[in-house]
Amino acid sequence: MQKTPFIVKSKTKSIQDAARTVAQFDIKYVQYVDAEGQIVNELPGFTQDSSLMLSLYRAMKVSQVLEHKVSVLHRTGKFGTYPGCLGQEAVGAGAASCLTDQDMFVPYYRSAPELYMRGVKLHEILMYWGGFEEGSNFKDPRCRFDLPIPICISSQLPHAAGVATAIKLRKQKNRAVLTFVGDGGTSEGDFYETVNAAGAWNLPLVIIINNNRWALSEPNNKQTSCQTLAQKAIAGGIEGIQVDGNDVIAVRAVTEAAMQKARQGGGATLIEALTYRLCAHTTVDDLTRYVDKSEHEQALRQEPFRRLKKLLRDNGILDEDLERKIEQEIKQEVEAEVEIFLNAPLPPPEAMFDYLYAELPERLREQRDEAIRRGDE
Repeated sequence: MQKTPFIVKSKTKSIQDAARTVAQFDIKYVQYVDAEGQIVNELPGFTQDSSLMLSLYRAMKVSQVLEHKVSVLHRTGKFGTYPGCLGQEAVGAGAASCLTDQDMFVPYYRSAPELYMRGVKLHEILMYWGGFEEGSNFKDPRCRFDLPIPICISSQLPHAAGVATAIKLRKQKNRAVLTFVGDGGTSEGDFYETVNAAGAWNLPLVIIINNNRWALSEPNNKQTSCQTLAQKAIAGGIEGIQVDGNDVIAVRAVTEAAMQKARQGGGATLIEALTYRLCAHTTVDDLTRYVDKSEHEQALRQEPFRRLKKLLRDNGILDEDLERKIEQEIKQEVEAEVEIFLNAPLPPPEAMFDYLYAELPERLREQRDEAIRRGDE
C-alpha cells in the first residue's frame, strides 16, 4: 500500500515562532551612595552606627597605606610579589564586616581588607607573601575556623562549598561561609562546579565576585559574553545580584542579607560587586601596557574611599581632626607591622618541605637534604 506523503498545510514557522517561554530571570542592581557621594536610596539602619562606619573607613584606609608601603619595599628590593587592592577596598571591607565569630571565611589572594576586618594582623599578611609558613597561621580567635590564603585561581571555591556542606550535614545553626573570587576566576571550572553544588545541595554559602574589570590584563569582554557575571547564578539555581562595589554601604547591606539568608537555611547567593582595579595586578605587573589612561582616570573619580569620606563628613561622623588622628594611627600601625615582618628571622630552606605532608615522601627527602646542604654553604 502506498504511503500518503506528509503534507504541510500552513506556512512553516521558525523555531522561535513555535517556542514558548518556560522561565524568565532578572538581575537586580543595588546602590545607596553614588560616585559623587550623594545618597540615592534610603540608607540601611547600620549606617547610624558610627563605630561600624568608622571601622569600614579605617579598614579601607589601612589597605591603601599598606599597599603604598609594600610598593616602596618592592622597589627597594625588600619585598616580592603582592596583589594590591587599590580602588576595590570597599568590596572586602563591606563584606567582611558582616561575618560573625561562628561564620567561616575562605579568602582569595586579593583579600587583605577582608582579612584585616577579620582580625588578621598586617605582618601576618606580609609574612604569607614573604614566603613564611606563619603567614597561614592567623592568631586572632575569630579566624580559628577560616582557611588560609590560596594562590590558584578559583581553587578556594570548591573548598568553601565543602566547608558549607559540612556545616549543613552537622546541622549547625546560624552559621554560613563567605568566599571571594575575581572576575577572571568565574571563567574557571571550579567556579561553575561550586555554583552548581551550592544550588543542588542548598548550601549556606555566599560567593562574592570582585569584578575589578581585569583578569590580570584580560578585560571582561574578552573572557565572557554574559551581560553580567551575577547571572551565572541562574544556571546553578541560586540567587544572583549585582551591587555597586565602590559603595561600601551597598556591599555590606547586600552581603548581610545574603549571609543571614544562608544562616537560616535559605541557600546560597552569588553577589557581583562592580569595582575597578586602580593598581597593577601585582607589584610585578605594569598596568600601563593594557589600561587606557582615560579609562583609569574616570575610574579614579569613582573610587570608593572618597565617597565614603564625604558621606561620613556630611553626617557628622568624621571631621578634619578625627581624620588626621585616624591617619596618624594607621601610619604608625603599618610601620610597626612592617617592622615585625622585616625583623622576622628567615625560615630555614627545609621549611618548604616540612609543612606539605604528615610524612615526607621518599622522593622528596633527597631534595630536602640537598636544600639543607646548600643552606649551610
